[in-house]
Amino acid sequence: MVPGEENQLVPKEDVFWRCRQNIFDEMKKKFLQIENAAEEPRVLCIIQDITNSKTVNERITLNLPASTPLRKLFEDVANKVGYINGTFDLVWGNGINTADMAPLDHTSDKSLLDANFEPGKKNFLHLTDKDGEQPQIMLEDSSAGDDSAHDRFIGPLPREGSVGSTSDYVSQSYSYSSILNKSETGYVGLVNQAMTCYLNSLLQTLFMTPEFRNALYKWEFEESEEDPVTSIPYQLQRLFVLLQTSKKRAIETTDVTRSFGWDSSEAWQQHDVQELCRVMFDALEQKWKQTEQADLINELYQGKLKDYVRCLECGYEGWRIDTYLDIPLVIRPYGSSQAFASVEEALHAFIQPEILDGPNQYFCERCKKKCDARKGLRFLHFPYLLTLQLKRFDFDYTTMHRIKLNDRMTFPEELDMSTFIDVEDEKSPQTESCTDSGAENEGSCHSDQMSNDFSNDDGVDEGICLESNSGTEKISKPGLEKNSLIYELFSVMVHSGSAAGGHYYACIKSFSDDQWYSFNDQHVSRITQEDIKKTHGGSSGSRGYYSSAFASSTNAYMLIYRLKDPTRNAKFLEVDEYPEHIKNLVQRERELEEQEKRQREIERNTCKIKLFCLHPVKQVMMENKLEVHKDKTLKEAVEIAYKMMDLEEVIPVDCCRLVKYDEFHDYLERSYEGEEDTPMGLLLGGVKSTYMFDLLLETRKPDQVFQSYKPGEVMVKVHVVDLKAESVAAPITVRAYLNQTITEFKQLISKAIHLPAETMRIVLERCYNDLRLLTVPSKTLKAEGFFRSNKVFVESSESLDYQMAFTDSHLWKLLDRHANTIRLFVLLPEQSPGSYSKRTAYQKAGGDSGNVDDDCERVKGPVGNLKSVEAILEESTEKLKSLSLQQQQDGDNGDSSKSTETSDFENIESPLNERDSSTSVDNRELEQHLQTSDPENFQSEERSDSDVNNDRSTSSVDSDILSSSHSSDTLCNADNAQIPLANGLDTHSITSSRRTKSNEGKKETWDTAEEDSGTDSEYDESGKSRGEIQYMYFKAEPYAADEGSGEGHKWLMVHVDKRITLAAFKQHLEPFVGVLSSHFKVFRVYASNQEFESVRLNETLSSFSDDNKITIRLGRALKKGEYRVKVYQLLVNEQEPCKFLLDAVFAKGMTVRQSKEELIPQLREQCGLELSIDRFRLRKKTWKNPGTVFLDYHIYEEDINISSNWEVFLEVLDGVEKMKSMSQLAVLSRRWRPSEMKLDPFQEVVLESSSVDELREKLCEISGIPLDDIEFAKGRGTFPCDISVLDIHQDLDWNPKVSTLNVWPLYICDDGAVIFYRDKTEELMELTDEQRNELMKKESSRLQKTGHRVTYSPRKEKALKIYLDGAPNKDLTQD
Repeated sequence: MVPGEENQLVPKEDVFWRCRQNIFDEMKKKFLQIENAAEEPRVLCIIQDITNSKTVNERITLNLPASTPLRKLFEDVANKVGYINGTFDLVWGNGINTADMAPLDHTSDKSLLDANFEPGKKNFLHLTDKDGEQPQIMLEDSSAGDDSAHDRFIGPLPREGSVGSTSDYVSQSYSYSSILNKSETGYVGLVNQAMTCYLNSLLQTLFMTPEFRNALYKWEFEESEEDPVTSIPYQLQRLFVLLQTSKKRAIETTDVTRSFGWDSSEAWQQHDVQELCRVMFDALEQKWKQTEQADLINELYQGKLKDYVRCLECGYEGWRIDTYLDIPLVIRPYGSSQAFASVEEALHAFIQPEILDGPNQYFCERCKKKCDARKGLRFLHFPYLLTLQLKRFDFDYTTMHRIKLNDRMTFPEELDMSTFIDVEDEKSPQTESCTDSGAENEGSCHSDQMSNDFSNDDGVDEGICLESNSGTEKISKPGLEKNSLIYELFSVMVHSGSAAGGHYYACIKSFSDDQWYSFNDQHVSRITQEDIKKTHGGSSGSRGYYSSAFASSTNAYMLIYRLKDPTRNAKFLEVDEYPEHIKNLVQRERELEEQEKRQREIERNTCKIKLFCLHPVKQVMMENKLEVHKDKTLKEAVEIAYKMMDLEEVIPVDCCRLVKYDEFHDYLERSYEGEEDTPMGLLLGGVKSTYMFDLLLETRKPDQVFQSYKPGEVMVKVHVVDLKAESVAAPITVRAYLNQTITEFKQLISKAIHLPAETMRIVLERCYNDLRLLTVPSKTLKAEGFFRSNKVFVESSESLDYQMAFTDSHLWKLLDRHANTIRLFVLLPEQSPGSYSKRTAYQKAGGDSGNVDDDCERVKGPVGNLKSVEAILEESTEKLKSLSLQQQQDGDNGDSSKSTETSDFENIESPLNERDSSTSVDNRELEQHLQTSDPENFQSEERSDSDVNNDRSTSSVDSDILSSSHSSDTLCNADNAQIPLANGLDTHSITSSRRTKSNEGKKETWDTAEEDSGTDSEYDESGKSRGEIQYMYFKAEPYAADEGSGEGHKWLMVHVDKRITLAAFKQHLEPFVGVLSSHFKVFRVYASNQEFESVRLNETLSSFSDDNKITIRLGRALKKGEYRVKVYQLLVNEQEPCKFLLDAVFAKGMTVRQSKEELIPQLREQCGLELSIDRFRLRKKTWKNPGTVFLDYHIYEEDINISSNWEVFLEVLDGVEKMKSMSQLAVLSRRWRPSEMKLDPFQEVVLESSSVDELREKLCEISGIPLDDIEFAKGRGTFPCDISVLDIHQDLDWNPKVSTLNVWPLYICDDGAVIFYRDKTEELMELTDEQRNELMKKESSRLQKTGHRVTYSPRKEKALKIYLDGAPNKDLTQD
């Protein structure tokens, strides 16, 4: 290398390394900035723009440092969405109505953290209009002069890409600036009340019609003559003034609909816009009688036409003149599948005459005979505003449903109506006699019944009249005629949807700037002529498959044209041209709008917070909502709350104050001493949509002093326990600090309740299921688990109970029972004489066993030879039951070592413990008698909490009980005074069970081993009653319910430990019901008196709460291994093939034949069916479909899966059972006779295999059809697979190419499949149109009754009416 070259390389390397070092330094700085920013908490802001329907689903997400000022947040949002900063508001979101919130200040330098934004959480904001005006869009330079169509919007839904281009909306590069708002269009929208889009479309069209709007403004309302609320023209005037002058984006139409006499329900009725137009015009004509506007509708919209019939032999013509307000144009001619291509073509068809010949000949008055004639319509007079209705709604006689025709029909922007007049054929009416020639008005044109008599209307020529009284006035110059009949399109009312419902909107051209706009309810946007062409209907090849299907349903429904006549075409009145009464109306509406604006401002600055107050006299907690302006002081807020709670007559206002309150924890957080003059907005932390705390209006007596509540304090409710009286007193509230020790806390309580602290025991109840004795004197309250609001029990006595372990002490047992005791109200069965004697026998058994036999003999009936279900169960059940009763007897005689929970007071209060040992044998005998003496009484329904939607069926006993009314009283809680434990201590008891000491190590009661049976046995494996394993507190006493209970009903008020099992609970109720627990059922009563049976005997009452209601019904309860089964009769050839018969009980291990034996007497007694065991079968029921045939030797739960609330079919056989083996297959066949257009009844076919050949052979045997001519098809849907006889011949898959039935497309693998078959040589009957229509109606009616193939349920339509006096009930005679 040359030395000189080396010297040249050095600076280059130096520059390289210097540049590299600079890059590293810059990167280091950025990393440090990122690291510093990472240390600062960040705020996630999610902003939703709710100013436009197209932006409401869009979200803007900003992740900003917590120190960011609010001003910067507004700038970032403005740049993100393309709005001018300061033209929009940001308010808190979180699903709360934005009207209740104050907007954030866009000029504030307050940080996000100081503005109550929460770092690390989602902060939802709504971008809303500012002062009722939409945000102004930031115009981009590149698009300043661009008015292309891709930034426009038209259509009923933003997601509809077929009408108008919404690529900006659906694309990822979505821009808010692509949406035009009110300030750009200059027009105001109308709010859709619910389904009033049809009304909005018509109102906007009338508003955009200069002649109608100007004439409406000239009409002056006289308040002395009419109520403004019911005046339709006045409310339209107000609406038009608001549409023209309001600064709002959209205004309400409720005042207009109220003037129609409509209530809120009318807003949910969708109507036809053409029907509304006719009804509204009629109403306006009635209201405008004897005014200058009396003939306004006729002048603008009414035309005349001639309905004529001309004899083709003599040329005599009979005619009559009709009027019309709109011309209905047929989209598709009747019987044709091709629609008219354009409006011009449809108009030519409208006036095209028809020839009356053959049987339809016309009787000519001049010829005096029936002759061929030409009948048609001829336009005589065109209105100034021409309305064309495109009749897109039709009736399909094939499906018997209303349909919408979405065919394409073009319409021009300028329509030349001169081409629809046959000038040569037109004759003056005076040259012919106007007679009622018998020619019938075809109904194509609606006659205006409200118009004036045309004999006196010759002078009125507001439209273009083609009839004339003199030849000189007759139009003879084609050029003049054509120029005078050019109409320009200015309104297209579009319907999107189907005949069942849809959405209306209007595309209207403004005569001010010749620009087209889309008026879609509250949204107004600019559109182009290309968008109008998209409303012609039909589909476009440029769209996708799914979008084209939707787009084709959006098409023009009504067109309104205006005659092009410079001498008559009016312009909208300017403000200075308004009549004086309109100027006054504008001023009043502006004042009202300003007042609403001020009111909204007040609302945005109003704090709304929950307010509570314990009434000083009634001692009832009252709740209300305090609304106070943020600038009101605390003292003023107290006065507002004082009046709101109606305390003026109770205490002076000086004895009230507002404190911060937590309702959930029932905790007084703090008081506001010395802050009486502080504004509420400052005290509450600003105006918010929701607060994390509430306010309590605290009261005191005049001689008392308010206690100061400091933020760091905790509230403690102290209950004093009296061990001797076994009672717990109402709570006394004290406040303490978390850093206080237990010793200090005892001293505090001692001062409050005046009990010695030396012997005081304090028990804290934590988490509602934990009792904790506070024994460490130096431990703080915080260490012991104290929180905001706490509950403690205090006992201070000289007894030796404190020397025992806490869990063995009397105090613990008392508190444990207090926490778990609930109060229930039990409705006993209605006492009939029979049940009364049984109850008497049961009760006497407790005291005098010798009389039991006599009592039982009086109620005993004949015991039949029926085989009971118990015989199928384990033979040891009765022995185990006897053993359990004997064990109970031994326990009652003194063996108290078996239960650690048996205390003296428990034994005294338990009804079961009072029974004598001699009752065991007699009760068992009574039980056996009750099981057999009246089996009908115990055939009742089974409904568990999990079977809410299952069918109900009740026996005679349950039906009687169901028919009785139940008490609907509000059951009040106990008083706050000291209540003995036996009378239901604290009604707000703990809802979660606590395990007692004797329960430790015991198996949980949530036993799932018996879930399959749907119920649980009352006895465990050892034979001991589950209810006797552990005693739980129970006490019952009569309760006097209100008179709604009915005679014969008795109520019990039961206080019971909710840890008791349902089995034990039922055993405790036995003496009060009068029968054994196995012979009555427990139903829990829910809201609206809904009752569901509780069947799981080993579950506790932990799901019950205070004051729940229970209904007791007689009926044998299920035992382990038993199932309630609903039996339905299968009637394959009846209109309703599924008929409910009865509820039965099947047992595990029972055979099908044994269950049939059980059913025979029940069928005879309850259903009147006399059946022998071999003449009916049972089969699987899957919804309405018959399934597997059960054979007599099948065993439940071994061969047949069975479950709770199982359902089976019972099928009566015509002969001997053919099904002998599971390898056989039973199908239901039905012959289709095409030549007669009918189906034969079902016939069962039993196959030995799944062979198709065997099926054909069997069908050949029963039908006589040659084997080669048989074709079959599988039925579709659920049984009986109904199908219309008009569809069956071609819709089913006839003669499938398979050799076995269990493969595609048949998949017949189980019994019960439906097979249709036919003779392929039999020709299909040819039907005339009349026969087809008649058969169509019959089939539609039949299938609707059976519920098959009916997928269309038309909405019941309500006739559209406008009530002129605003009272619907006064217009009943007008229809």
